[in-house]
Amino acid sequence: MYDADEIETLYGLPAHDFPAPDEPVDGLPAADSVAWRVSSRLYEVDEEWTKAFGRFCAGVDTTRVRALVVGAWGAAYEGDSSEVVETLVAARDRFPALRAIFLGDISMEEAEISWISQSDVTPLLAAYPALEEFGVRGGSGLEFTPLRHEGLRRLEAQAGGLPAAMVRGVGASDLPALEHLDLWLGTPDYGGDSEVADLEPILSGARLPKLRHLALRNSEMQDAVAAAVAAAPVVARLEVLDMSMGVLTDEGVGALLGGQPLTHLRRLDLHHNYLSEPMRDRLRQVLEPAGVELELERGDADEDTEDDGTVWRYVAVGE
Repeated sequence: MYDADEIETLYGLPAHDFPAPDEPVDGLPAADSVAWRVSSRLYEVDEEWTKAFGRFCAGVDTTRVRALVVGAWGAAYEGDSSEVVETLVAARDRFPALRAIFLGDISMEEAEISWISQSDVTPLLAAYPALEEFGVRGGSGLEFTPLRHEGLRRLEAQAGGLPAAMVRGVGASDLPALEHLDLWLGTPDYGGDSEVADLEPILSGARLPKLRHLALRNSEMQDAVAAAVAAAPVVARLEVLDMSMGVLTDEGVGALLGGQPLTHLRRLDLHHNYLSEPMRDRLRQVLEPAGVELELERGDADEDTEDDGTVWRYVAVGE
């Protein structure tokens, strides 16, 4: 799996696995010093996620926990995350210090990213109004009902295909504190059915007054996204623009460079792309003198050519 590895840090804290039932719980780190990963450990022990979470609540001072990473909840390709969401919502009074949740830290060995069955994650944000960071992996069944959240500073959705309803839900939400938005739009083959028009509320920036880092990546329609970004009002206030991991060609970058100036950016991330060397040189000539950090690595950008000359290009994360 490309760029969807196990979570190592959350909310600036190192991830730490809560012990399995047959492991000792002596010498656990301080409750507020790590991001706790709670998982059913599907292929290691026979334990439901809710039971693992119950042991966690009994063994750790949950009033001090600041970050929580939800790992596998069993066979995530068979059962969705709704029971996990309900459990965390019911436990909200036990976690007054919780500021970050990542839902679905599931490895490729446990379930491919597009096999992970998610659910409506909005109840988590409603139940934790002080939450500052929220991330989710897996687009199948993922829902995001429009809401207003005063505290959220970082929102990330990793998917091989992000449902249009999720993109629209984010765009229709009032997130006055949000600084970092990262959406893996994906491909229709894995449920990524959004269109460029669905991004307009995000690109206008009207509901995102503090946004400084915008990532619209892993997209099969990356050229069209780049063309829309070229004239987007939100770009003027950004420090980081990320359109990596998708099917980005000279056409998209040409539109981007033909739009509003990008020299105010601190970083432009276009890694995993299908750019020609002349276009890479043009980007360097325009942006590097202004101090913009460029990421232009082609990376794992694979393409296949049929006998009839048809060229197939791929996003970084699909299945």
